[in-house]
Amino acid sequence: PLLQLKLWNKYRVSNIPSLIFIDASTGKVVCRNGLLVIRDDPEGLEFPWGPKPFSEVVAGPLLRNNGQTLDSSALEGSHVGVYFSAHWCPPCRSLTRVLVESYRKIKEAGQKFEIVFVSADRSEDSFKQYFSEMPWVAVPYADEARRSRLNRLYGIQGIPTLIVLDSKGDVITRQGRVEVLNDIECREFPWHPKPVLELTDSNAVQLNEGPCLVLFVGME
Repeated sequence: PLLQLKLWNKYRVSNIPSLIFIDASTGKVVCRNGLLVIRDDPEGLEFPWGPKPFSEVVAGPLLRNNGQTLDSSALEGSHVGVYFSAHWCPPCRSLTRVLVESYRKIKEAGQKFEIVFVSADRSEDSFKQYFSEMPWVAVPYADEARRSRLNRLYGIQGIPTLIVLDSKGDVITRQGRVEVLNDIECREFPWHPKPVLELTDSNAVQLNEGPCLVLFVGME
């Protein structure tokens, strides 16, 4: 039981079933969402399922809510928020309302920033209704394979999740939701991680992300 608990903690398993692929020679995690892998690639054609660049995984047409499309190559050179969300999820709808304002402020400040909505809605109609509220772009709902690959790339285990990428496609923070809610004026965009944080209800989730040092200090 102790070994099992260590493995659960080491790989931050929060729900079951969970399948994680590891490179035995290095011990590094190759893919967190193994269940999606074997569903999407039952023949093992993409083995060993290692991470690919964001630009490669997102490649293809992206939608605007007015029906226009643009190619994902248009994201090059911009900071990008990859937004995993769904209309049926109340915390998602709450975050979307705040995120619309944040997006507007960041764009008005002259920053190169785009958000890509990756839907977890349960129908195309629900997706269209939700996306109609969003001023950014989305992966087409019908392109389930691409949506699934993006979920796999970032090991998404819950929504809403906002992953913020730099202009090269590298992750700046997985805690975009916390950052947006704690920085309504977007003064700290693109939200590079700070060396020290004051522990709050909203950022306590980061204690699950890796080793942490928690310092308790007196009121003085």
